[in-house]
Amino acid sequence: MTRSARFAATCLLLSFTAAPLLATAAPKPPTAQQTLMAKCSAQNKGKKGDEYKSAQKACLSGGAAPAAGNASQQRMKDCNAQAATQKLQGDARKTFMSGCLKKQ
Repeated sequence: MTRSARFAATCLLLSFTAAPLLATAAPKPPTAQQTLMAKCSAQNKGKKGDEYKSAQKACLSGGAAPAAGNASQQRMKDCNAQAATQKLQGDARKTFMSGCLKKQ
């Protein structure tokens, strides 16, 4: 058997053995962001141009996630202000910040 014939046979064998492995991979469920984007896109179907863009922006920003982000940012801001008022530094500041962020 020539070198090129062995190579072709090996490629053929690999293609048959690898195909079932690739076909058995289960599709991943969509993330929350992907689900939200699909929902907003379906709601705004038929709109075009700037009207579509503004409707998408309003729909995508109307979720609960930004509110949670703002609450955690506010908590961090408040704890930082308290630590600055108490003039904490180093390990004392780290310990204070950890406790402050957990209790609020």
